[in-house]
Amino acid sequence: MLDAARRGGYAYPAINVTSTQTLNAALQGFAEAESDGIIQVSVGGSAYFSGQSVNDRVTGSLAFAAFAHEVAKKYPNITVALHTDHCAKQYLDEWVRPLLAHEADEVAHGKEPTFQSHMWDGSTVPLDENLDIAEELLDKSVKAHTVLEIEIGAVGGEEDGHSHEINDKLYSTPADGVKVAQRLGLGERGRYMAAFTFGNVHGAYKPGFVKLRPDLLGDIQREVATAVVDGRIASAAGAVDFPAGKPFALVFHGGSGSRPEEIAEAVSHGVVKMNVDTDTQYAFTRAIAGHMFSHYDAVLKIDGEVGNKKFYDPRSWGREAETSMAARVVEACQELGSAGKALK
Repeated sequence: MLDAARRGGYAYPAINVTSTQTLNAALQGFAEAESDGIIQVSVGGSAYFSGQSVNDRVTGSLAFAAFAHEVAKKYPNITVALHTDHCAKQYLDEWVRPLLAHEADEVAHGKEPTFQSHMWDGSTVPLDENLDIAEELLDKSVKAHTVLEIEIGAVGGEEDGHSHEINDKLYSTPADGVKVAQRLGLGERGRYMAAFTFGNVHGAYKPGFVKLRPDLLGDIQREVATAVVDGRIASAAGAVDFPAGKPFALVFHGGSGSRPEEIAEAVSHGVVKMNVDTDTQYAFTRAIAGHMFSHYDAVLKIDGEVGNKKFYDPRSWGREAETSMAARVVEACQELGSAGKALK
């Protein structure tokens, strides 16, 4: 999938899900768009999947993945990858490291790994420490046959209890890109994706609230490609063929609320994955709110009446919510250029 996107100049929506309903909505959306895609769980979403009384990230992640593997069989015309999103340092030992160990054991026994990729979010630690941990996780990812995602710089706003101020730390530099490639290589040591920040903010915000600079991604790609040629990244010299001269497979975080032209420019600089969460959350919940407001007296037993079961049956509003979220997934596929390009 990543190779096809890099060669074709498009990106995949990575849809955060928190339930089997939102997972089904994501699959429905990808199928309707005839697009491959990525479905992911966050640190909070993985725990939520296990049930609030269990509250265990590994259990929730494996339950999510088992359901996804089973239901995805009914969508034979699309390819879907499973991903864990935004694992900060304090959650590594209770989430991503156990999953990587589980997947390495699966591979050792001739199976495919449960997940296809995992994200290490080192945005809250110094770059050198970030890359120390990334090197360790990349070695584990090779054994697990998974792809690693790293974050360089800080994404503003708030997601699942993690927050960053909106300031100059939202912008990575070309020098950061060179340092990443010097430490992790450019594929020869193991496959990874890099989320460099260019003004990204998690959550809902109006256009113009922050200054997105997708051109910065192009600066990073060009500087790293030059560094390979002039020998500053010696490990990759002559060893890697970069699609369209772009060394990194890039990730766009905080994509909700971005203008189509900003998304298109980011993709033109090598973005192959864009996280979509806030917009799909809203699409799902907006349909439920509409159902409840439209059928207020049916979903509540008012003044001694009995209501109307067909309207408070969770399947009635659940179908509306899934359809609404699926439509937003289709829109994301169209914006990123993956619609109609499912691998056969």
